Amino acid sequence: MQINNLEKFQSVVKSGQIAKGMVITLNDPAISELAADAGFDFVWLDMEHSPFTITDISNHILALRGTDCAPFVRVPWNEPGIIKVVIDLAPAGIIIPMVNDADAMRAAVSACRYPPEGTRGCGLRRAVHYGAKSTEQYFAEARNEPLVIAQIEHIDAVRNLDEILAVKHLGSICVGPYDLSGSMGKFASPDDPEVGKVIDQVCEKAHRAGVLAGAFAEHYEFWAHRKLNWAALCTDAGALFRQSRICIENLKNAVGKIQDKSRSDIRSGI
Repeated sequence: MQINNLEKFQSVVKSGQIAKGMVITLNDPAISELAADAGFDFVWLDMEHSPFTITDISNHILALRGTDCAPFVRVPWNEPGIIKVVIDLAPAGIIIPMVNDADAMRAAVSACRYPPEGTRGCGLRRAVHYGAKSTEQYFAEARNEPLVIAQIEHIDAVRNLDEILAVKHLGSICVGPYDLSGSMGKFASPDDPEVGKVIDQVCEKAHRAGVLAGAFAEHYEFWAHRKLNWAALCTDAGALFRQSRICIENLKNAVGKIQDKSRSDIRSGI
């Protein structure tokens, strides 16, 4: 829908570019607005690991209207009651954690699609532009929106990946390397060779199935050969922290140069 910029995100991907995103963990919706102004193609609003209320999520999504940035929401769990209140805000995509088999994938899709293809309840407000859009147009668009994104972050999901990828209306997978490595007995070791081979397999299968592949890819050199379609490059807090450290170091360097010059001038008798 135009209201959530999904078409713009898909246009970037279809052009062969990598759609670039930021993971949002801070409550202030100005962070999402900033991400859009900075040039990100999407934000990943993280309800799973951040203290967001549904009002916070609503405000972040509203902050992106009229920009070129698409709001994706990672829900805390694959549960219809949770998904329902988020999906009524008309996000561009829903990221669903721990999709480990085809049944879980079908349940996720069902929560995101109206009958007869799903069981989503009908709540019309923002998605119909508060009445400016016809319900007929909205229901036609809702057959393919929001983008349903399954997190592949457990070895069980890898074992069941062919069946997961075959589920209709799955739009993308999102690789979770840390949880995946943990499920393999190698927690926090995404660069372990065995884990790397599994990630390669996941990405290759997604590409062959015509399903988009994405990930949190802060260290993009790790992902470069895996040909991601979209990549979350940083978190808001992480970017703020790193830039803060850079500012502090710049100040230290500038003060150091001034002090060095002052000492040099004293030695020269200036």
